[in-house]
Amino acid sequence: MGQDLTSVGALRRSAARYLSLAAALIVIGVGMAFFVQHHMGFSVRDVRFTGADGTTFSALVYKPRTATPDTPAPGILAVHGYINTRETQSAFAIEFARRGYVVVALDQRGHGYSGGAATAKGFGGPEGLTFLRSLPFVNKDEIGLEGHSMGGWTILAAAAAMPDAYKAMVLEGSSTGKPFAAPGTPTWPRNLALVYSRFDEFAPLMWGAPTAATVGETAKLKALFGTDATVARERLYGDIAAGTGRMLHQPLATHPGDHISKVAVGEAADWFARTLKGGTPRPVSDQMWWWKEAGTGLFLAGIGALMLGLFDLLLSLRGFAGLRAVPVAQATRRDGRWWARWLTLTLIAPVTFFLLPISVSPLKPSALFPQAITNWMTVWALANVAIGLGVGALIGGRAAGAKPAPARWGLSLALAVGVLAGTYGVVTLAGLVNVDARFWVVALKPLGTPEQGMAVLTALIPFTLFVGLAFRALAALSLPEQDRLSGYSWGKGALAAGFLALTGGQYLWLFATGALPVPFLALNTIVAIQFVPVLGGLAVLAVHAWRRTGGYVAASLIGGGFVAWYVVAGTATHFVG
Repeated sequence: MGQDLTSVGALRRSAARYLSLAAALIVIGVGMAFFVQHHMGFSVRDVRFTGADGTTFSALVYKPRTATPDTPAPGILAVHGYINTRETQSAFAIEFARRGYVVVALDQRGHGYSGGAATAKGFGGPEGLTFLRSLPFVNKDEIGLEGHSMGGWTILAAAAAMPDAYKAMVLEGSSTGKPFAAPGTPTWPRNLALVYSRFDEFAPLMWGAPTAATVGETAKLKALFGTDATVARERLYGDIAAGTGRMLHQPLATHPGDHISKVAVGEAADWFARTLKGGTPRPVSDQMWWWKEAGTGLFLAGIGALMLGLFDLLLSLRGFAGLRAVPVAQATRRDGRWWARWLTLTLIAPVTFFLLPISVSPLKPSALFPQAITNWMTVWALANVAIGLGVGALIGGRAAGAKPAPARWGLSLALAVGVLAGTYGVVTLAGLVNVDARFWVVALKPLGTPEQGMAVLTALIPFTLFVGLAFRALAALSLPEQDRLSGYSWGKGALAAGFLALTGGQYLWLFATGALPVPFLALNTIVAIQFVPVLGGLAVLAVHAWRRTGGYVAASLIGGGFVAWYVVAGTATHFVG
């Protein structure tokens, strides 16, 4: 099983290495993100405001130094998509702010730190636009709206409610008309640029097109652009001065890929340069948001190292001595039964994940279960536990290891609380300077509403059971000759390979044909992207803990708590009591 890591000295040396790495990654990452957000000619602050119905809304305000009550600047309302948060729009917000626009990056209703129920009352669009226009350093005659996916429907709701309160709009990966917006016409909305990537997964839903590359051929888009011919890319339709300007951009990206596409960001910035007065022109290629994305990505990596370091540090303490144990291999060789266990662990979760659309929750939102997507994943997790127990009984592979006596359960719970509390504290501190642990769609941030707190409590046990069963099955794969590297590699492969294969295969099909093999599972496919790094990270934790405790209980409690936190903090709330 490789090096003995159960002695106090070995644990403290390991803790020092991991914590030193974590400190370096976190300090550098948070520092990079903070520098971009406060030393590029603008600053960022966290705000709360109250809507007409009493709902509290959250937003980040990006304010250029040139914007003052005496010299008001043009303003842009930027809104994220479904089950995202305000930080997801940071690439767009940073580049808009660098070009002299005041940006309000809104948390939609029921998302992030905004209250209310998701999808209700215009998603919070009218409230966001009203707040933007209330800022004394914003020029109310030069207002732009930008929204990605459901955020596009949010700004369309604002445009419908306040038709004279804005001047131009950018829809990113979104659409006018059904399912959630008013139909578009040649005169509404005003001065519209549509940035719809050529591999967007939602083309059938949003535009009725078989592939994203063919949206220009749809009757829906032709009606919006006021033409009977196929809408051409990069061609100006209508008249900007009259408010009827139209343009279609189609970068080589996917729906979530818009957030990390320099082309998509640049095209949005360029449209506002054409349609709003008062900004500071910059070349489309002049973009600095990547530095912030890299910084928060380093922060996210540092969180992983922090959890491993805290685990070792706490385990080295006298009070946790009862958890330290040398692991006992549970398999002798990679024979047919071993591979059957590996494939079972790898494939059950991703296969079941794609059997039912994630938008169809079998457990309806309620006071106890307020998040529809979390509810869906809770049911999915419990179903996997039942399937895993049944299949495990057929193929064998029960991990023995150190027996989980009551005392070990108590120590394991205390260790898990310590690791999660320390990690949560670091993420919360970084949030005070408006930095979250994020790379692209993988993000970790503190909980923000009572509804999220309730959702964590109700999801905690199902996710812990799911993670615990996976870690137990992973322990059954341990071999006598495994060293640290091979253990981590097989662990990551066992937990993440199935999602990587199924999700990656669908994207290869998308890139080859222009459409997903099962279009109505587009949301499942996009959400599944996150499972690859998250499950890979959990596998590292499982192997790490197994080598030090000879068991899987402590790691399972940490992993279950982490997954509940991660899912709930980034998911929409649909029920508000």
